[in-house]
Amino acid sequence: MTEERAAQAAARTASDEATREYAEHRELLFSLVYNLLGSVADTEDVLQDTWLAWAARRTDVAARPVEHPKAYLVRVAVNRALAQQAAVSRRRETYVGPWLPEPLVGPAAEPGAAGDAPAAVERAESVSMALLVVLETLSPLERSAFVLHEVFGYSGAEIAGILGRSPAAVRQLTKRAREHVRAGRPRYEPEPAVRRQVTERFLAAALGGDLAALLELLSPEVTLWGDGGGKAPGGLRPLTGRAKVARLLAGLAPRAGRGLDVDWRTVNGAPAAVLSAFGRAFAVLVLDLAPDGDLISGIYAVSNPDKLGGLV
Repeated sequence: MTEERAAQAAARTASDEATREYAEHRELLFSLVYNLLGSVADTEDVLQDTWLAWAARRTDVAARPVEHPKAYLVRVAVNRALAQQAAVSRRRETYVGPWLPEPLVGPAAEPGAAGDAPAAVERAESVSMALLVVLETLSPLERSAFVLHEVFGYSGAEIAGILGRSPAAVRQLTKRAREHVRAGRPRYEPEPAVRRQVTERFLAAALGGDLAALLELLSPEVTLWGDGGGKAPGGLRPLTGRAKVARLLAGLAPRAGRGLDVDWRTVNGAPAAVLSAFGRAFAVLVLDLAPDGDLISGIYAVSNPDKLGGLV
C-alpha cells in the first residue's frame, strides 16, 4: 500500500504540474493558434486537443521528462492547428459571402487613454483584422512560418523544429509569406485616437446618409467587407471603389440608422464600434486606415451572429 500511495501521490503531483505549466502558457497558445485559424471556436478546439496531449505526456511515468514545456506546447498546438486547417478550409468553401475572422472583443475603448503605446501597437498588429484577412491568402505552412517569425519572434531554427521542416525550407516559406503580406498589407498601424476619430466621423456620415462626407473619408481603392454568413445582412463579395462603397452606404442609411446604439470597444487590439439595437449587438465595425493619411482603406463589418457570441 505504501508503494501504491506513493504512486498515486506522484501521479497527482504530475497532474498538478501539468495543469500549472499549461495555464502558464495558455494565453500565448491561444494568440498563436487564433492567428493561424482566425476562429475562436476552432482555436478552443485546438487548445483542448493540446491540453489532452500535454496531460497524457506529462503523466506518463514511462515517458522522458519534458525539459522545455513552452516549446513542447507550442509545437503541439501549431501542428494541431495545421491539422485543423483542412476542416476549416472546407467550411470556408461553402461560406455565404465574404469570410472575416471572428472578432476578439475586449473592454471599452476610452479615447486618449494612457498606456504602453508601443506594446499596444504590437498587440494590435499581431491580430489586426486587416492582417488576418491577408494571412488568409497564404498557404497553411507559409502562414505558420510568418506568424511564428514575424509576430512571435521565433528563429528559423526554432520554426524548423516546430514545423518539422529544414531551416532552408523555413527561410523560403518566411520569405514568400513576408513578400506577400507586405504587398497586401503595409506595416502600418494608426494611432488609436486617430482611428477612433475617423470611425466616429465615418459612422456619422454613413448612418446619416451623407454621401459627400463619405467620399471625403474613403480612399480611392477602399474595400468593404460585409460578413453576414448568410444569416445577417452582408454582401456576396467584397466591394471595392470609393464611389461604389459611398453610394451603397448612403443608400442603406434610411434603414440602418434608426435606433442604433454604438459601444466603443477594443476589437482585435484596436478601437472599433459595436452596433446594437434593442439591447442586442448585431455588428462589429473595424476600419483600416491608409498609411499616407487618415483615409479609410478597409471597412470590416461582421454581422454573422455565430461570430458575435463573445460580446457581453
